[in-house]
Amino acid sequence: MARTDHRTMRRVLRREIAGTIGLLTDEHDFRAMRRYRTFTFDDHLTYLRQIEALLRSRAAEGTHTTLALFDPEEYAEFCTATGLDPDDPASRTRFTAQLAATGPTVPYDGRPLTDLVPALVDEAVRQATWEYASTLLARLGPCPTCGEDVGRAAFVRASHLLTRILDTAPAGNRHLVCSVSGPPETLVTVLHADRNSDGTTHLDEAEALEFTSVLALGLATNSPGGLVMRTSAAGAPDRVYGWRLRGNDLGPLTAGEVFDAYCTDVESGDLISPESDVDYCAPPDLGDQETPSGHHH
Repeated sequence: MARTDHRTMRRVLRREIAGTIGLLTDEHDFRAMRRYRTFTFDDHLTYLRQIEALLRSRAAEGTHTTLALFDPEEYAEFCTATGLDPDDPASRTRFTAQLAATGPTVPYDGRPLTDLVPALVDEAVRQATWEYASTLLARLGPCPTCGEDVGRAAFVRASHLLTRILDTAPAGNRHLVCSVSGPPETLVTVLHADRNSDGTTHLDEAEALEFTSVLALGLATNSPGGLVMRTSAAGAPDRVYGWRLRGNDLGPLTAGEVFDAYCTDVESGDLISPESDVDYCAPPDLGDQETPSGHHH
């Protein structure tokens, strides 16, 4: 009887343990791991099927599982830095545990991996973009003229502008895209911010942080860039409008400029037929009352 009770308690405790699976999302990373003798899978598709079966099994037992992006290069660097044997399953477990604490993850919620993998990759890109933008902002340091932290001032300014954009947008689903051009690459960030008819705005904090950081970087460095918003509400045409980055501010795009941007093929320059039931328009006035001025030196 005591042995049975102990087994029952262990089963109950297993449900209390959260787990993380480091996922090899593409064929290239999978092949890189095959160089380790203890990595026994030889087919990526079979590997993904087994992972999905394991996820369903754990969910059926009431166990929570998150998925992390397993990068073989980062794993090799981790093993070198910690003195671990990369051809040891325990090393992979320790690396995955670190991913759970510091890396991008998504919870398993019953969706198939074909839906979860893109979400995981998007989360990884979002975190990498935020880290890159934050690092560049921090490197700007203090202004040699007045001593003000340039990156921090730009972040405050970007936060204010984003708040004004959301406050002046109509209720419904709002999809914002901000792009900032500069060496060595263009940064693109997306924010979904839906507002109910009662004025409550719902947004993802991680998305908002990344979006604000990228916008702040563009403002702080006077980089070319722009911000476009698309709003959707039942019973009304979608509205599309935007701004260009202009110094420490946003300059409104005309309806014609927004139309040209959306109805021109980026690669060929050819015209694209405009979408039906979409209004390309000028943005609302953001105003500038009690606006944090940012840094102008």
